[in-house]
Amino acid sequence: MLLKNKIALITGASSGIGKATAKLFVKEGAKVVLSDLNDEEGNKLIEELNKDQKTAVFLKADVAKEKDHKKLVDLALSEFKKLDIAVNNAGIGGPQAKTGDYLSEDWNHVINVNLNGVFYGMKHQIKAMKQNGSGCIINISSILGKVGTQNSPAYVTAKHGMNGLTKAAALEHAEDNIRINSVGPGYILTPLLENNLDQQTLEMLKELHALKRLGKSEEVSELIAWLASDKASFVTGSYYPIDGGYLSQ
Repeated sequence: MLLKNKIALITGASSGIGKATAKLFVKEGAKVVLSDLNDEEGNKLIEELNKDQKTAVFLKADVAKEKDHKKLVDLALSEFKKLDIAVNNAGIGGPQAKTGDYLSEDWNHVINVNLNGVFYGMKHQIKAMKQNGSGCIINISSILGKVGTQNSPAYVTAKHGMNGLTKAAALEHAEDNIRINSVGPGYILTPLLENNLDQQTLEMLKELHALKRLGKSEEVSELIAWLASDKASFVTGSYYPIDGGYLSQ
C-alpha cells in the first residue's frame, strides 16, 4: 500500500479527478477528508468508501473562502489527528470570452476559485503539516498552466499562477520537509467536459492530443498517488503534465 496510515485532504472530490483520487487513496491505505460544493454526490461517495470501515469524512466547502479551508484542516486534525497529504483539486472553467470582452465578475470568480483557493488551502495545510514534521501537497493545474488558449483568459492565468505558487512554496517549505508539486492534466473525460461540450467538440479535443483520445480520471489519480507517496521522496517544486502528448506538439 503506497499510502498506508496517511491522512489526506482532497478538494473537489465529488466527481472526476477528485473522486478517482479519493477512491485510489483509500485503496492504497489512506484515510481521507473530502470536500466539494456538491454535497449530495460527496455524501454518496462517503457511504461507498466507508462500507467496510470508517476511512472518509466529507464537508461541504467553498474553496474560494479561506474560512472553509481552515474548517477542512481542523476536521482532519479532529477526526484523524494529523494531515499528511493535500490535493488541491477543486476548480472551474469559467465562461468563454475574449480578454477584451471578459466580464470582471467572471474573472474574479475564476481567480478566486482556481488560484486564491489554492493559496488559502496551502496556507492552512502547511501549518498542520509543520506539526508533523513532514507533508506533501499536490496542486491540480492543467496543460493550460504551461500554454495559452483562446477565450479562457482567467483560467489560463489562474493555472499559470498556480504553477508559480507551487514552485515558490516548494522552495520555502523544503526546510520543513514538505514537498509541493503540481500536476497538469490534458483534456480529461470528466463530468465538467461531458456536461458542457457536444460530441463534435469532444472529438475535436481528442485530435489535440498525440494519443488521439481524452484522458481518464483514474489515469491522473495514479500520478497523484505516486507523488503523494514516499516513492516520490526526492520530488518537489515540479510540474508533471499528464496530457497524452498535448504539450509535445
